[in-house]
Amino acid sequence: MTTAIPAIEDIRDARARLGERVRETPVWRWQGDAIERAAGANTQVFLKLELFQYTGTFKARGALLNAMALSDEQKRRGVTAVSAGNHAIAVAFAARSVGTTAKVVMPKTANPARVALCRAYGAVAVLTEDVYAAFEEVERIKRDEGRTFVHPFEGELTVLGTSTVGYELCNQVADLDAVIVPIGGGGLIAGIACAVKRTQPRCMVYGVEPAGADSMSRSFATGSPQRLDKVDTIADSLAAPYALPYSFGIARRFVDEIVTIPDEAMQRAMGLLFADMKLAVEPAGAAATAALCGPLRERLDSRRVGVIVCGTNIDLATFARLALPPR
Repeated sequence: MTTAIPAIEDIRDARARLGERVRETPVWRWQGDAIERAAGANTQVFLKLELFQYTGTFKARGALLNAMALSDEQKRRGVTAVSAGNHAIAVAFAARSVGTTAKVVMPKTANPARVALCRAYGAVAVLTEDVYAAFEEVERIKRDEGRTFVHPFEGELTVLGTSTVGYELCNQVADLDAVIVPIGGGGLIAGIACAVKRTQPRCMVYGVEPAGADSMSRSFATGSPQRLDKVDTIADSLAAPYALPYSFGIARRFVDEIVTIPDEAMQRAMGLLFADMKLAVEPAGAAATAALCGPLRERLDSRRVGVIVCGTNIDLATFARLALPPR
């Protein structure tokens, strides 16, 4: 369905195929004293609001393209996925959308609100003792039930789905100088970077990772996908312990730079987005804002900057515990 690296025609066609199954999420221009203090008085900030996407995150796009590509026999057998939350929710949503079934595997530490949302979309949610057991269980499901595995960030259709976020943004805002994208496994930034460079070639693309989950930064430094010995971050949606070849390869071609941020920076960005824009986001959804107001502030001063607010599936109690007031 695509070439190895999506062309603009592939991205445009993917967005057309998704149609009204996904929302064209809005872009808000962030203006006022708070963002001027945080990012510079002359910096123009445009928030791409994927938190308003169906399922609450960008993940619906790639999950749907994978589900729409299933054969009749694959639909009869259903799909499976392993995730701490957002990807499992998206796969459940996509399965219902195309008329198949989903069995998703989640560690028992997954946020109960996310487990409930998976089940609300009709999926069977299997809870395991830890993430290692979760991967063992999804392998058993694939083998014994013949379900198609939908990867959370790797693969052509997944990256093609995320590219539609960048495609929309570049059609909504002209002449961007930079776009900032959170990185977990790399599927989101690979797709967005590809679309941005295809449509606004002079626009810089910056990735941002938690300091405690910097697999893509390490992969860029070494020139090959790297695996972390441990992950330590509050941003569970950005806590992929490794990078993989396809998404890494596209990201390496199109991404200009990756920066890392501490968890506290995301917490304060959560507070800033809530206080000034009335958006309650999970830590991952605040990562790009944290990078704009932190390590990228000086170099993006007085520029036109797109900020990807990648999503939010967070309960009120967890948000209240994590969000910190902006400085």
